[in-house]
Amino acid sequence: MQDMQDAAGGGAALRGAAGTRTAAALPPAAAEALPSARLIDGFLAALRVERNLSPHTVRAYATDLNDFAAWMEREQLALEAFEHKAARRYLAEMDRARYSRATINRRLSALRTFFAWLVEVAYLADDPLSVVSGPKPARRLPVTLTAQDVGRLLSVSDVTTPLGLRNQALIELLYASGARISEVAGLSMGSVDFTQMQVTVFGKGSKQRIVPLHKLALRTLHEYLVFARPQLLCDVGRLTDALFLTARGNPVSADAIRKMFKQALREAGLDSSLSPHDLRHSFATDLLDNGADLRSVQEMLGHASLSTTQVYTHVSVERLKDAHARAHPRSSS
Repeated sequence: MQDMQDAAGGGAALRGAAGTRTAAALPPAAAEALPSARLIDGFLAALRVERNLSPHTVRAYATDLNDFAAWMEREQLALEAFEHKAARRYLAEMDRARYSRATINRRLSALRTFFAWLVEVAYLADDPLSVVSGPKPARRLPVTLTAQDVGRLLSVSDVTTPLGLRNQALIELLYASGARISEVAGLSMGSVDFTQMQVTVFGKGSKQRIVPLHKLALRTLHEYLVFARPQLLCDVGRLTDALFLTARGNPVSADAIRKMFKQALREAGLDSSLSPHDLRHSFATDLLDNGADLRSVQEMLGHASLSTTQVYTHVSVERLKDAHARAHPRSSS
């Protein structure tokens, strides 16, 4: 509630005369501190309260905006005077510093959201970034694991131990649902419906979606719930509604899932650069390879735009080309 009051109060304090770029209502010292303090803090509070973004996403926005504020200070630029030419200088400096296209576009996206908010709260009359475009991102197809790779991942879990059985259930669920690791970490005991053979996950912006689960994933989850989870709880005598637990009986975090996954990769002898998110890519690609329609995959992944899901069609086409090259009798001629 305090965050909501602070965000609302901050927005009201930032509103000057309508249609002007001014902070005249504020003391000079406060106006100078706005880009790195009150404005950014008010914006981040709005992301948390109004848009309900995850702490990880808010931290990413904070990092990008603080870097921008430091650049503004070096350039001795006032936010009220920031125009599209200055924005292009900022992008050019990142390019000279050899930032990747993805990083530049991510920072530009953060700035776009920030400046749109400044217009929304009437601190700025117009958005200087409306005419600025970032570098065209390099086309990069998602990395996927084969069914054999997933099998090797699952084979290293010692299912005679509570943590081993938990790890196997986690990996099986990630591959079966295509869920993000943050979504899996946030699952509760009521998230999995064994009768309907489905799991309910909450994605970005707390948007709810339901994803079907196959029998093997459900069987592994059931074994974890019956044999492993009670033992993890008994060891510490603590009650929690979280589906997946740590050795101490606490809800498992996204970072803990990443670490577990990296350890499984090492033990399976697989590429250590792979990540749990690559199981999400594999889930989508395998569904399309086996005849699922694009919109169904979009819904199961929780993508807001169909264009985001369409990248997996390119992976499927590349697989077809590779299969053709390996199988056609005249492909090596």
